[in-house]
Amino acid sequence: MLMEWDKLLSKKRVKQLYEGTDPTKQLTDPRSEYERDFGRAVFCTPVRRLQDKAQVFPLERHDAVRTRLTHSNEVSSVARGLAGAAAAWMREEKHIDAEQANAVTAIAATCGLIHDVGNPPFGHAGEDAIRDWFREQQKDDSARFGDLSEQETNDFLKFEGNAQTQRLLSKLQVLADSYGLNLTCATLSASCKYIARSHEASKKGPHQASKPGYFASENDLINRLRKETETGTARNPIAYLVEASDDIAYSTVDIEDGIKKGVLRWSTVENELFEKFEGNRELANRSLEEAHKKIDPAPLSGKERDEAMSQAFRTFAINEMVSAVFEAFKRNYSSIMAGAYDKELIKDSEAAGLVGACKRIGLDRVYVSKETLKLEVFGSRVIRKLLSLFWHAAKSYEPEKKGMDSLGRRMYELASPNYRYVFQETLKKTRERGGPETYVRLQLVTDQICGMTDTYACDLYQDLINGRHAD
Repeated sequence: MLMEWDKLLSKKRVKQLYEGTDPTKQLTDPRSEYERDFGRAVFCTPVRRLQDKAQVFPLERHDAVRTRLTHSNEVSSVARGLAGAAAAWMREEKHIDAEQANAVTAIAATCGLIHDVGNPPFGHAGEDAIRDWFREQQKDDSARFGDLSEQETNDFLKFEGNAQTQRLLSKLQVLADSYGLNLTCATLSASCKYIARSHEASKKGPHQASKPGYFASENDLINRLRKETETGTARNPIAYLVEASDDIAYSTVDIEDGIKKGVLRWSTVENELFEKFEGNRELANRSLEEAHKKIDPAPLSGKERDEAMSQAFRTFAINEMVSAVFEAFKRNYSSIMAGAYDKELIKDSEAAGLVGACKRIGLDRVYVSKETLKLEVFGSRVIRKLLSLFWHAAKSYEPEKKGMDSLGRRMYELASPNYRYVFQETLKKTRERGGPETYVRLQLVTDQICGMTDTYACDLYQDLINGRHAD
């Protein structure tokens, strides 16, 4: 199989895959279909919610410390630049034309912006809490979970924010119909970071299949996308560029945020950068040298100098990493287009050592700060309790609320109208074909939790558990 850009850049939208109707576009709109995707993403509610979802530090009040929205904007910027360089090279090599080059760049920018919208509150700690809660539920009530397929079961036991992103983009953001943001097949295909179903995902396999990429509820959509773009079971080439952009961004800026928060000193970064280094140090040396050249002449000291050094280092390190990944993309282009590339561009580049060292500093020094750990423990408790309360509503729901107890009715009404609508429509279709309902009911719970911001989840928890009322 050899992927072709004519197919990869399909302008067909999700609604067309199912209904065959042409999209509506104002005649005065000069944007391409891919640029329209970016506009839809910028203005959508799930992206706005990212401003109150943790990147590293939950419930952060320091304006300069990044949220998921800040991070997503930065990934989008890096992805636009990296994909722009890759597209210019592909055009020079006659792989694509000028219009397609613009499409590749726009799609990468959009995917960078939306790559985290499916994440629950409190980041990876939130994902862990969801998985743990479902393991306990399965253990305590195995009979209720007995009608789930292997994939459906693992959708929850291996719950993954990236898979929730696909669901959110294609179904949950209800506007005029039931097709979510109704993105182009090109953009939605490129947004799929992982390619495996939950029961097939394994850390022992290829990286792109190490985590679930989509849920059973989106099986049909993914199959249609793959047929339309002709990717088969391979990863979309643009997804490699977006993934690398994510790694480039967070590996450097998490260190910068650690310094802003006062949990890390720049002297520690410099000392540990090489202690934790593996491989070629040339990129790291150049980044540090350029940072010192820029900051050392300035009359700065203490934390002010630490912050300035971290910002300068981040700037030069990102430039070095982007260049290295670009070279890796060119070097592996044929393998990527053949669907045979099973590595990460960042780890397959000269930037591998620098990114790896930065990530290890984050793991050892930033993510384990007492403040972060305390908030993550609290966040886990919040999510687990809310999961139980919304599950009480979802498992007992019946149309017209017949048979539901008062707690179930009230909790159901607290769920998002969008998610209730999707749930009710899906439940009705499931009953019409005589299918099991547990999966549909469980998804209402995860949809609701993942749609919350950190602050909303905490406020709802406090209101329900402690009886706090708004003024």
